Amino acid sequence: MDVRRTVLVALDVDSDDAALLEDTVDTFLWSAQYVVDHAFQGEYVTTSKTTLDDETYDDVRKQTDGFNGGLVQAARNKAAEACKSIVARWKNGKKASKPTFTSPHVVYDKRTATFYDDYLTLATTDGRIEVDYVLPDEESNTPHSEYLFSDAYETTGAELHYRDGDWVLHIHCKKDVESDTSEKATTENGTVLGVDLGVNTLAVTSTGAFWTGDEFDHWRCEYEKRRGSLQQCGTRWAHENIQSVGRKEEGRFTLTLHRISNELVAEARENSCSVIAFEDLTDIRERTGASWGHKWAFDRLYDYVEYKAEEHGIDVEQVDPENTSRCCSHCGFTHPDNRDGEEFECLKCGYENHADYNAAKNIGLRYLRRDQTGGDGGVPLGVRLNSGMLNVNGGYSPALTAARTGVHAESHRFSGG
Repeated sequence: MDVRRTVLVALDVDSDDAALLEDTVDTFLWSAQYVVDHAFQGEYVTTSKTTLDDETYDDVRKQTDGFNGGLVQAARNKAAEACKSIVARWKNGKKASKPTFTSPHVVYDKRTATFYDDYLTLATTDGRIEVDYVLPDEESNTPHSEYLFSDAYETTGAELHYRDGDWVLHIHCKKDVESDTSEKATTENGTVLGVDLGVNTLAVTSTGAFWTGDEFDHWRCEYEKRRGSLQQCGTRWAHENIQSVGRKEEGRFTLTLHRISNELVAEARENSCSVIAFEDLTDIRERTGASWGHKWAFDRLYDYVEYKAEEHGIDVEQVDPENTSRCCSHCGFTHPDNRDGEEFECLKCGYENHADYNAAKNIGLRYLRRDQTGGDGGVPLGVRLNSGMLNVNGGYSPALTAARTGVHAESHRFSGG
């Protein structure tokens, strides 16, 4: 089994190399867009990498004055994956339009980037350049020492991102580990942990663990105020400090989301869960009124949970979110008036509970009903609650032992059924 990690490393880029990298970014994005435009020309959208390579590689190389072949192929892969995502959404009855590439980035692999202890070389539109890493002062207990410079992990590639004048490399690392068969045996016939994400409460599990959004919202507002004050100054010093504020904000939120993801995976392991089920995050802004900041946090949290759960043999899945906040997890009755803010009261059976907790149970049930095929063969048997289990029909079974109680750091547990 592969365990994968991504390490963010700032780069020290001089002005000449920065101009070259900007040109490389523009060419990479143009190449990816060219492939997408070609894929959408026919009666059906082409998603095959081989077909797209055969039909676009020479044209892209010609029109970009011989852009690096490895980067052309990386752009093609990016385009093919985007096209596959669009087709998948169509098959699920969802609306989607042709992809466009605007976020400044370049995808590198081991052919187009070479990694050393304190620098790397990158292919560009005009040969290779050497770029130094900007590393933290601490020599231990950092992602750099734990993954990037660890003999246990192999560097497989990276994505170069450009934002607000800063160049940051997202370096991908992986290692092969033997599955823990004893732990797998515990979770293989286990249960589903449902997780609901929201604005006021960042995450709620079907076991009743809550992670509030108070800290996230506090610091988001605080950083917005700092940026606003600096923008009023209008000086070069203020502009540089706005960039610094952005880096600090992302760093703080990244650490917070890492902590929450660790606790979510721990929650699943403590309850012998084989699956962590989230709602589909695609249209979560429209459903919840979330800001771009919240959407970023939801996506990042899901990614962190996914790769951390993989190390313990736990699958992470997404389910259709339709009506999970309006449906009664007790009797199944669905109505918009069942939910009023954070309160849920079923108009049919009278079941009352926290609305997000009710939604987390519904998310777990939706995964269960989607994949349940019987009582054996390693399929999940139920949705884990704090004090028992819900079966595929929504029936409740109490735990054989007393319900656990506990409090997560920066979170709280709800004991309702």
